[in-house]
Amino acid sequence: MRALWGYGVICLAIGLASCSSADNHTEKASIDLNGATAEAALFGEHVISTGLYERDLAISGDGETLVYTVGNLAQTTRSLVSMRFSGGQWSSPEILPFSGEYNDIEPFFAPDGASLYFASNRPLPERPEGTDYNLWLAPIASTGWGEPYPLPPHINTEGDEFYASTTAEGHLYFTATYERGMGTEDIFRSEFKDGDYQPPVALSTAINTKTYEFNAYVSPAEDVLIFSSFGRADGHGGGDLYLSVKDENGAWKPAVNMGPAVNSKKLDYCPFVDLKRGAFYFTSNRGELQSGKFTTLGDIRADATKALNGGGNIFQMRWDAVSYDELQAP
Repeated sequence: MRALWGYGVICLAIGLASCSSADNHTEKASIDLNGATAEAALFGEHVISTGLYERDLAISGDGETLVYTVGNLAQTTRSLVSMRFSGGQWSSPEILPFSGEYNDIEPFFAPDGASLYFASNRPLPERPEGTDYNLWLAPIASTGWGEPYPLPPHINTEGDEFYASTTAEGHLYFTATYERGMGTEDIFRSEFKDGDYQPPVALSTAINTKTYEFNAYVSPAEDVLIFSSFGRADGHGGGDLYLSVKDENGAWKPAVNMGPAVNSKKLDYCPFVDLKRGAFYFTSNRGELQSGKFTTLGDIRADATKALNGGGNIFQMRWDAVSYDELQAP
C-alpha cells in the first residue's frame, strides 16, 4: 500500500542528520532478532527505527539479511535498504543496488530464499509510461542481487498492486485496487499452479469488506493471515492490524482486531512474522513531535530526527503473545 495519509516534510538537512546518526550507531545499537518481548517495542532504534520513515521489514530465512523501506516523512521518496550480519555484527544500512531511482517498497523474501518480492512504480516493459505500483521479483544468487523483473500482466494491471506475500507452495497474496474487489483496496490470492500464477481471486468477506484492507502477511503454511484495515467500526484510529486463522475446513475465520497491545490511534500496518525466531514485526506511525516550548535549535533538530516523531517506525514483539482465540473472546 502506498500511504493513506501524508505527513509533514522534514528538510534535507534534518534528514541527513538522521542518516548520519544512524550510521554512527550501527555497531553500538542492539539489533536482536531473538530479543522480542511480550510488549511491542521499537526495533533497532537509531539504526533501523530513526527519524526517517521506516516500514516493511523482511528477514531472510537464515536471519542474516534484513531488507526494509526507508523514505522521507512525506513518503515522496522511498527505497529498499539492506543490512547483512557478518563477523558477529550488522553492516550499516545501504540502498539495494537495484533501488533508489524509483519508489520501491514492501520487500518480502520468498520462502525458499531465492528471490525478493517488492512493489515499485518503476515502468513496466510493456507500459513504459505507467506510474502505477506493480509487483516485482529480484533473484538472489551467491554472487548477489539479480536484475528485478515484473510479475505477469494478469497480476500487474493498470491499477495498483502492493505488498506481496507468498506461501511455501508459492501461492501469492497481495493488495490491489481491482474494480472487481469489494472495497477501495482488497486482498487477493493467486494460486501458483503449473509454474505460473493463476488469475487472482479476492478473499472472502471474512477478510475483505467495503472499506480498506491492505498489506497482508500470509504464513508459509497458509494458516495465518495478518493484514491492516481502515474504516471498520472496531478500529482504534488510523488503520489497525487484524488476524485470521483457518478453520477445520480450510476457510479463513472472521478476522479479529489485534487489540491495543498491537494497535494504536495511528496507522499500524506492514506485518511480518519471523517464525524461526518467534517474533512479530509491524510498522506504526505512533508517536508525535513535541508541541511545547523549545529553547535551542538543537532541541528542534533532536525532536524532528528522533524515532516516534509521527512517521513510520518498525516494532517487534513475541509472536506467542498473539492469540486468535484470546482476541476473539468477549
